[in-house]
Amino acid sequence: MNKTLFIADLHLHLDRTDITDLFCHFLRNDAVGCDALYILGDLFEVWFGDDNPCPMIKHVSERLKELNDTGVPIYFIHGNRDFTLGKRFCKQSGVTLLPEKKVIDLYGTPALIMHGDSLCTRDVAYQKFRKRSRNPVMKFIFFLFPFSWRKKIAGDIRQKSKESGQTNSFEIMDVTQSEVEKDMQEHNVDLLIHGHTHRPDRHLFKVNEQSMERIVLGDWYDQGSTLVVTPEKMSLENQQFISPKVTT
Repeated sequence: MNKTLFIADLHLHLDRTDITDLFCHFLRNDAVGCDALYILGDLFEVWFGDDNPCPMIKHVSERLKELNDTGVPIYFIHGNRDFTLGKRFCKQSGVTLLPEKKVIDLYGTPALIMHGDSLCTRDVAYQKFRKRSRNPVMKFIFFLFPFSWRKKIAGDIRQKSKESGQTNSFEIMDVTQSEVEKDMQEHNVDLLIHGHTHRPDRHLFKVNEQSMERIVLGDWYDQGSTLVVTPEKMSLENQQFISPKVTT
């Protein structure tokens, strides 16, 4: 059966081996034979360089390459936690890096895919940080620092992100509808797929009497969340963890 899979916001980290176990099971079972796998950002909880010697990252990279070697193309869009993930990791894992916004042909339907953080325009502080951190000069300077410094900087950013997420309101953390409509009209699509907000759902709306849909991918904190698309239908599906949930 033809199918294309979309996932986002796994936030893989040493603190959550259950998520890593489920993801590797997913790669070796559910994703085998699919037409394509799209990872729409925040595959990792934090990223401070392709030179990270972490065994978990090496394990995940090997499982991705294993799937890619079977003929399944794997595409990745940067998230807000792993926007510095680079060419070295992509080469090792067989992943193709896409721009932050990409229109794909989804069985005859043009679809705009992205991580989704750029849609949350009411979070002004984050949007300012996003603009600075994506600056090529800033990224170049970041990678001039020793690995240990980069690790600390990324850890501090992670902690601040958690704290802001606990204090910001639901409305600020969610997408701005006008920004959604603007992006969809600019790219001439009726379908948008993204992650980031951790609020899986399918939103139907109209713009100038034209029907549109926005599909939000779920995170992997409490289960595995996947959008499965076939030529006939689209469905948001969940998988239970295969190993005990562990947090530290």
